[in-house]
Amino acid sequence: MSSGNVIIGVGGHVVAIDPTTGSELWRTKLKGSDFVTLTRQGDRILAGARGEVFCVDATSGSILWHNNLKGLGLGLVAFGGDEEIAAAERVQAQRRAAAAAASS
Repeated sequence: MSSGNVIIGVGGHVVAIDPTTGSELWRTKLKGSDFVTLTRQGDRILAGARGEVFCVDATSGSILWHNNLKGLGLGLVAFGGDEEIAAAERVQAQRRAAAAAASS
């Protein structure tokens, strides 16, 4: 498997997809069924789900380690640069707006 696989986070999973064929190569269940944030560091994927961070091997999908970030709640985990943080802030704002609309 190539290190150039497409890696996505969806429904509490990290999924690797072959960029040429679109075939799923592996799928790893994290925690819950929430939004999953990702960042790649070489042959490792750092994934955030329900306030926890998982380190996943990019080739096999195996979870290498996990940190529950005790005491920080179940919020969205943002990684790295400005683009990722801005995207996470947009998601949080959309969730707050949806919750406010539902309670009105």
